[in-house]
Amino acid sequence: MVKYWLIKSEATEFSIDDMKRENIIYWGGIRNYQARNFLRKFTIGDQVIFYHSNCKPPGAAGVVSVFHPGVADPEQFDHKSKYFDSKSTIFEPRWTSVDLKFERKFNSFVSLDELKANPKLNKMKLVQRGNRLSVMPVEKNEFNEIISMSDR
Repeated sequence: MVKYWLIKSEATEFSIDDMKRENIIYWGGIRNYQARNFLRKFTIGDQVIFYHSNCKPPGAAGVVSVFHPGVADPEQFDHKSKYFDSKSTIFEPRWTSVDLKFERKFNSFVSLDELKANPKLNKMKLVQRGNRLSVMPVEKNEFNEIISMSDR
């Protein structure tokens, strides 16, 4: 059964246009336990809103899908990486990564303000005060509503 998610990326670091150009990318570097736990639930074919954060305006930019889920994030073992974790071992890795595949860039970018203004999305985790996770679940109806908003 397909699940629905939202991932955040700083547009200046990696944007939907970068995603389109690369087509399939390794998605790692997540160092929040709750976000990691969500990543561990990703399965092949899950649909993911690609969200630009830390920009003006932030918002939903497109859709990617899960191409290869749940592998140990290799950067946790790399001493030169900013994501190195000395407490992580090959036998007990602490961090997870996934491969994501580009699906589509939205016809219309959907800003956070637009998402917040839509009453159909008022229970969505993203629009809840204080929710800053980089990976979060999305309900199917919320996913579909964002797609509808992008097609306007």
